[in-house]
Amino acid sequence: MKSDALTQKAIGLLKDLIAIPSLSKMEEGTAQLLENFFSDQQIPVFRSQNNVWVKNQYFDPTKPSILLNSHHDTVKPNAGYTLDPFTPSEADGKLYGLGSNDAGGPLVAMIATFLHFYDEQGLGYNLILAATAEEEISGEQGVASVLENIGPVDFAIVGEPTLMQMATAEKGLMVLDCVVKGKSGHAAREEGENAIYKALEDIHWFKNFHFEKQSEQLGPIKMTATIIEAGSQHNVVPDSCHFCVDVRTTDAYTNEEVLEIIQKSVQSEVNPRSFRLQSSSIAMDHPIVKAGVELGISTYGSPTTSDQAVMPFSSLKMGPGDSARSHTADEFIYVNEIEEGIGIYINLLEKVICR
Repeated sequence: MKSDALTQKAIGLLKDLIAIPSLSKMEEGTAQLLENFFSDQQIPVFRSQNNVWVKNQYFDPTKPSILLNSHHDTVKPNAGYTLDPFTPSEADGKLYGLGSNDAGGPLVAMIATFLHFYDEQGLGYNLILAATAEEEISGEQGVASVLENIGPVDFAIVGEPTLMQMATAEKGLMVLDCVVKGKSGHAAREEGENAIYKALEDIHWFKNFHFEKQSEQLGPIKMTATIIEAGSQHNVVPDSCHFCVDVRTTDAYTNEEVLEIIQKSVQSEVNPRSFRLQSSSIAMDHPIVKAGVELGISTYGSPTTSDQAVMPFSSLKMGPGDSARSHTADEFIYVNEIEEGIGIYINLLEKVICR
């Protein structure tokens, strides 16, 4: 299929996706749209819950496979929207709509790339395209739930808005619930043990502590207190205080190692919600990274977390659009970013799978 036709097909699909609400755990409509889209292209399609995937026509189980993966769920539109988030509209070269940038643009660019290679014979790798759910909430019924069904994967390209740069490493995420115990008393007298004051001591530690090891690609671990709750009324010294800490981990430590250091350093009881979102990376001498560098594509370490965190194989993050636009009011992607993204994806993969 010619590049112009691929671009128009991708843009048309993106508009259709925007028009169907697909908040995390509510992606049935866009999953059905994607299933119908591939069926209309005469491509056998697989589906599990709201996850949809396809394989190239000459799929050979004796060959290694590349996974192209992006998500079709979105966050809720925020209160700052001035446009209808579910009405795709174009102006000044921009395509507006909820999920247009994160991650509809990367998803449709990957789908167009898959269509380009779909019926080619003699490829060195198989191609699998997976449009998956629940990415925005790191849900368990997203890509992680279908990896076994998809089959062995050699490496993956995860479609997220990166301005088509290659994120060769990505920080992990660990959310901590921290509780400090004090002793209640009357606020008018010198009695009790104020749990808020004790919590502030720990929060100060989280703000200022520096881990000994630092990642070459991702830099230092970042810890941020984001929620604090305490007290029942103005004249009672609170006997407990709960606060939440967002921890962005790196490949210098596992999430479990980070937790152990924290628990030995603060007085709070600290409980992680999950260990599953570990930091991820791909070797700089991996063929796909070397191919990208040969094409002049820059590399960087990403501070944000994606579905890479649940993939037990090498992966990099790359796609059209800009992460700075994600989750913003009147979200948009430039139409020419989608066209350029398709071209770069195709050129990148050709250097690896057509050798």
